[in-house]
Amino acid sequence: MEDLIRTALAAVDDPGVVHADVRVVAPYRFVQLAVKNGAASALTDARTEALGVRVRTARAWGFATTTDLRPGPAREVARLAVRLAQAAGRHSREFLRVTDDPAAKGGRYATPLKVDPFTMTFDPVLELLTAAEKGLHVSRAVKSGMATFNAWEENKWYGSSDGASYVSRIVHVGAGVAATAVRGSNVQRRSAPTSFGGDFSQAGFEFVESLDLAGRAPEVGRQAAALLEAPVCPTGPTTLVLGSAQLALQVHESVGHAVELDRIFGSEAAFAGTSWVSSEKVGTLRYGSDHMNVVADATVPGGLGTFGWDDEGVVAQRTPIVHRGILVGTLSSRESAAELGLQRSGGTARASGGDRAPLVRMTNINLEPGDSSFEELLEGVKEGVYLDMNRSWSIDDRRLNFQFGTEFGRRIVRGELGGMVRNPIYSGMTPAFWASMDAVGDRSTRHLWGLPNCGKGQPIQEARVSHAAPIARFRRVAVRGG
Repeated sequence: MEDLIRTALAAVDDPGVVHADVRVVAPYRFVQLAVKNGAASALTDARTEALGVRVRTARAWGFATTTDLRPGPAREVARLAVRLAQAAGRHSREFLRVTDDPAAKGGRYATPLKVDPFTMTFDPVLELLTAAEKGLHVSRAVKSGMATFNAWEENKWYGSSDGASYVSRIVHVGAGVAATAVRGSNVQRRSAPTSFGGDFSQAGFEFVESLDLAGRAPEVGRQAAALLEAPVCPTGPTTLVLGSAQLALQVHESVGHAVELDRIFGSEAAFAGTSWVSSEKVGTLRYGSDHMNVVADATVPGGLGTFGWDDEGVVAQRTPIVHRGILVGTLSSRESAAELGLQRSGGTARASGGDRAPLVRMTNINLEPGDSSFEELLEGVKEGVYLDMNRSWSIDDRRLNFQFGTEFGRRIVRGELGGMVRNPIYSGMTPAFWASMDAVGDRSTRHLWGLPNCGKGQPIQEARVSHAAPIARFRRVAVRGG
């Protein structure tokens, strides 16, 4: 692979090229297994490989890719990338600027594994999923049960014309269960550990075993059936306590995407939208209450957004995004950081494979914990609701107006959790919502959740990211029953 990179770089011999980099991802492997209602319902074992060459002239980028990992095709796509950059440069009115970041020099990064999911057989996985799915069926009302397992492996080689190079192997795994209870037109679903196929981590199969899906399954089934009897969530402005899993998604949608610099500058407007944040307000914008502290951290152990270097060879780093409610940082690449006037990239240029050009992506966007226990968060609530586990979501292209539905809700009455409510929905506007946060849970309420399916870009790129979130309390939030 290193010889192939050198071959591609040597083919970029045009004097107008000021930079070139090559990524080889081989193999990229995805495995999925699922058991539904006692039978195997999915078995995917997909492998791909690709080489991508990106070049920069004084005015434009060019990118080309091939799945043929031989010297001849590598030279061809390198020359094609040059021609594309030259063609784009003829229509560019401005010179490109990029930050001058230290380059990786022969670095290596690998996911720490106890049990490598890509060297074991499928038998233990199917046994675990079968036992977990069986445990969901604790009531006749549970009409459908599912247990799923997913694993990804990315082997990457990177090299650039400025001498940067690294090699990495990253493995992500995750699993979960879901039960669906039905009575007439009333359909209720409960999931564990979360509603996006389970929880995910950068780890080996030992993480999946630690989830104890078979042990969790009966309670998941019981709650799905119990929700059929629960009253509809009451409507009106109320105090809202959000569980960790739902708050992680709230961070993803209303903070993570909104602070991606390419969205702020408008270069993602065609597909992913823009942002309510303007570049000139970075450093002064009031994003939320003083209790709001958010960091982008590509160094968190186990995070799906954790790596050694991004796809521009910039080292992984921890960047403050919101400090005491003020927007102090963004997610950036070398180009977008330079456009904002920064000296260094945020190290968040990532691509979904060798066949895609890097773009600004989330790493691990984390809401920092506060100092309140779960009981203390509830103590301050005379009447309200506790909601968790996403069921539906909608947010506009600027990441400003949103509506989320959750699988699960409970009344809060005089500081204590009461009975369940079904079909809860809450809505709001991003700055007003975060401004209403008046208490944040401590580390005992915080969890690092993996999100496996964040889409962005044209053509579409699917990324996996993580969010650490505690439980938090919000005042006067619009809540209703669906």
